Amino acid sequence: MIFENIKGLAISVHPQGKRLVSINILQSAIDELVKKFAFIDIQDLELKPFLRFFVADECNKVFDNKIKDLFKKILTDRNYGAFVVGPEKFNTDVTDDKFLVKLSTAFTHLVGLPNFDAMTGKYYARFEVKHVDSSDSYLRKAYKRLDLHTDGTYVKEKTDWLLMTKIKEKNVQGGESVLLHLDDWEDCDKFFNHPVGQSDFIWGSPKSKNVEYKVTHPVFLKDSSGKAIISYIDQFPEPQNMEQGLFLNNLSESLENSKNKIIFKLPPGCSIFSNNYFLLHGRQPFVENKELQRELLRQRGVFYN
Repeated sequence: MIFENIKGLAISVHPQGKRLVSINILQSAIDELVKKFAFIDIQDLELKPFLRFFVADECNKVFDNKIKDLFKKILTDRNYGAFVVGPEKFNTDVTDDKFLVKLSTAFTHLVGLPNFDAMTGKYYARFEVKHVDSSDSYLRKAYKRLDLHTDGTYVKEKTDWLLMTKIKEKNVQGGESVLLHLDDWEDCDKFFNHPVGQSDFIWGSPKSKNVEYKVTHPVFLKDSSGKAIISYIDQFPEPQNMEQGLFLNNLSESLENSKNKIIFKLPPGCSIFSNNYFLLHGRQPFVENKELQRELLRQRGVFYN
């Protein structure tokens, strides 16, 4: 893919992986976005859905109406499928948490509609990872590896894409982001062509997710070109027999042992935006620290028709 020069952006292939694009927003563009978003209230964004489209349009205008097409092109290109985007220089006095909520909202609404997040009752979720955790999933457990997975495995809605924004972090070592592209996974064909992988599994979720139903679907499906796409997370499938259980165990081990994972640090203020069908994501464990703190924002949803 040849990237067009776009005013206010510096675009390149990410140094940690050929599948990942790096998009730095120049300070001049950040200053313009801050001015455009200044009068937008977060509560209004949450209660008036049409405002989300307004901030997206204002964002697109800052970049000569070209960032919308850039985002969609990367996310849907099987050769890439993910990018890191954020301020060239992060200044919390200028780009505070409220600004980042607005900016991430603009980003997602350029390409599609976020799904309702039952965990928080909004179109987005904010959550912290700290030293002590008593939750019922791996999401907030700082010292456990968050294994490679996709989102939306336990809900009825489609989940085409995922955006994660790092709002802030303090006293952090470790906790790097991890991606794996299906086309780089050494054992993809083996598991994709296994009959168990294309048979239905039952998928549930812990109480914190606030989803009371269960769904059934295979781990693997085919895209319009016949290539593998995946819907998988280690914690939520409910295997019904030995064959299913062993398949999932072997699948998990293979993913985590892949030599082709992209491992990188996501800077505060930046977002990772990825295709949810052919890219899995995870997180490395943190180094133990009683003062550890990281706050993230999540949105996930579907592309516009």
